Amino acid sequence: MLRTVNRVVLGLVGLVLLLAGGAVLAVGLGLDVPSWWPWGTKHDVLLSRSRRLHWHDQGWWWPAVIAALALIVLLALWWLLAQLRRARLAEILVDSGDGEGALLRGRALESVLASEAEGAEGVARAQVALTGRRAAPAARVALLLEPHAQPAGALERLESESLAHARDSAGLSALPAEVRLRAVKHRAHRVT
Repeated sequence: MLRTVNRVVLGLVGLVLLLAGGAVLAVGLGLDVPSWWPWGTKHDVLLSRSRRLHWHDQGWWWPAVIAALALIVLLALWWLLAQLRRARLAEILVDSGDGEGALLRGRALESVLASEAEGAEGVARAQVALTGRRAAPAARVALLLEPHAQPAGALERLESESLAHARDSAGLSALPAEVRLRAVKHRAHRVT
């Protein structure tokens, strides 16, 4: 949903800017523009002196302009922060077997997955985030491995133990996972 809204808003803003820029460029090059266009020649100004001073004596004018610009800036910042925030599942729909569904808190499943993954040999720390839909969740896992850990073994234990337990306990048919592995930084040991 968010991607669709982003694409529509960006498309509309881009179209408006493209049309306005093209019209300004056409006027600057001396090409013909539609009769309704407010600036017909390249010597026209964006705001004439009379237009700039028209509302100058009104006490509400500048606070209204500043409030409108502040609102635009706040909306732009809100939109930017919404893009940077990663969507996490708040709850997962679990089939309880009686025809009704139960809801499982997403943070609870993330916590259990992370603690079980950290219990595996060679894993220093694990972070888990659930994404996707309530009925079809996916996991994003980051494992920080000890220097002696075998990445293939840690990945195998994560798949066969932690993810399998989570999938079985939540009654999910599948729990796809994206796993990122990193090693703990350590100093080199001197060999004698």
